Amino acid sequence: MTELWWKSAVVYQIYPRSFADADGDGMGDLQGIIDHLDHLAELGVDVIWLSPIHKSPQDDNGYDISDYQDIDPLFGDLATFDALMKGVHQRGMKLIMDLVVNHSSDEHAWFQESRSSKDNPKRDWYWWRPARDGMEPGTPGAEPTNWGAAFGGPAWAYDEKTGEYYLHLFSPKQPDLNWENPEVRQAVYAMMNWWLDRGVDGFRMDVINMISKVLPLADGRLTAGQAYADGSAGYINGPRNHEFLHEMYEQVFAGREDMLTVGEMPGVTVDEAILFTDQERQEVDMVFQFDHVWADRGGDPWRVFPLQLTVLKGIFGRWQAGLAEEGWNSLYWNNHDQPRVVSRYGDDSPEFRSASAKMLGTVLHLHRGTPYVYQGEELGMTNYPFRSITDFRDIEALGQFRQATEIEGRAPEDVLTVLRARGRDNARTPMQWDDSPNGGFSSTTPWLAVNPNYREINATAERANPDSVFHYYRQLIKLRHDEPAVVDGDFTMLLPNDERLYAFTRRLASTELLVIGNFTGETVRAEIDGWEESELLLNNLPEAPDGLTMAPWQAVVLRRTR
Repeated sequence: MTELWWKSAVVYQIYPRSFADADGDGMGDLQGIIDHLDHLAELGVDVIWLSPIHKSPQDDNGYDISDYQDIDPLFGDLATFDALMKGVHQRGMKLIMDLVVNHSSDEHAWFQESRSSKDNPKRDWYWWRPARDGMEPGTPGAEPTNWGAAFGGPAWAYDEKTGEYYLHLFSPKQPDLNWENPEVRQAVYAMMNWWLDRGVDGFRMDVINMISKVLPLADGRLTAGQAYADGSAGYINGPRNHEFLHEMYEQVFAGREDMLTVGEMPGVTVDEAILFTDQERQEVDMVFQFDHVWADRGGDPWRVFPLQLTVLKGIFGRWQAGLAEEGWNSLYWNNHDQPRVVSRYGDDSPEFRSASAKMLGTVLHLHRGTPYVYQGEELGMTNYPFRSITDFRDIEALGQFRQATEIEGRAPEDVLTVLRARGRDNARTPMQWDDSPNGGFSSTTPWLAVNPNYREINATAERANPDSVFHYYRQLIKLRHDEPAVVDGDFTMLLPNDERLYAFTRRLASTELLVIGNFTGETVRAEIDGWEESELLLNNLPEAPDGLTMAPWQAVVLRRTR
């Protein structure tokens, strides 16, 4: 049934600055990736996705791009990139890059021209607005709208030279590009074609559902106690988003074979995702949605809530049902913006870390969609034991800490509790390759500290242990490649009200798979009939399962023919 290659593929995300440091400057680089390509080939993944490696001031670790057609010297140069791409292709894998075009760096030549004067030809390439009527430019509250930025503070920065404000939904050093201007779109498409002509196999598109804004830009609803409003109604899934993505397809991807396009879309709904990923509409192949990684969040952003499994089931079930006929799911637990899932939804204690990491991988990979593995996930890497705010490097964590403590008056320790659990730096600690100093990541002090458990959790130890998380992930990936029901089978949620077990079936023709994961440290019996004589495909524990009685953090995959 599958005709689109990426439906049976598995993608591996690399965060280059934290993957491997070959030149000894404490920062990961392209040569470090080249040196470890065999690790990824052995794992069995089909696609490598690189977080940004373009020239950048690194205000947001490369998601602020100052030159879209060059490599930042931190990572190497274009010749090294070409060597990396060649090595990836020689091993039968594909390479996709991050596309960050909702915003650029304020150091990009486009923005430098735009801010030079009000009548510059590139002035309209970004969102410039005067101060609010009746208010003095540059004073508090004079911003054109009351929107808050994702990294704290207002979403508008005042520019004294021209006396106007520019929009930045993230950092002030990340001004938003004005996609209403056709010249901006043509410049972006030309850049994308340049990379594809070089041999790149596609793009993961950063916050691509924010490129269309609702005009005129207007205030958002202000929540009590908040300094700035949530302006997302003015820029999430805007009125021209589908138009822009279809135009991108026509001018960049039409006629090119074997490309992969992934749209990161915070706040996207199931109905919108169906439209974005319907192949006949020619927009993107799949979307990243965030519902399931917000399942442990409540109304107060500065409290940590335990996972309620029925909430997670409801989210996954809704997406599985919604995209069952048209569209396609992306499946992920971890990425560069999310804490480590084994610490978040699993149990990272020495007793259960390995089992819960395998269980979580089983449940995710057996859903309908394309799975993504984030670097270190295949080792069962855990969150970092942050002691104070000085341990963090992430602009989001530092900005949110300042706003929460200095503007909103929250207790620093309360804020730190949340950042320890959810902070993005949990995913950005260096890859743990072996038990040598710095985890084998670098010969010098890394840009961000290595998790101290690297002596026990590292790639060398995992690859040497046949019962490791690494080798279990190899089995999961092989099962997706070998069993058509994993890719094309329908999905039925079982035990929807059970707060301990996550169970579902996948059925294709006469083949049916049963997947069960125990999300607790207790032994739990799965009350599911008719599987007594079925074939055991996967079991994450060394001992054979006792029927459908699930040991703590156990996962099983069974197969039967009907």
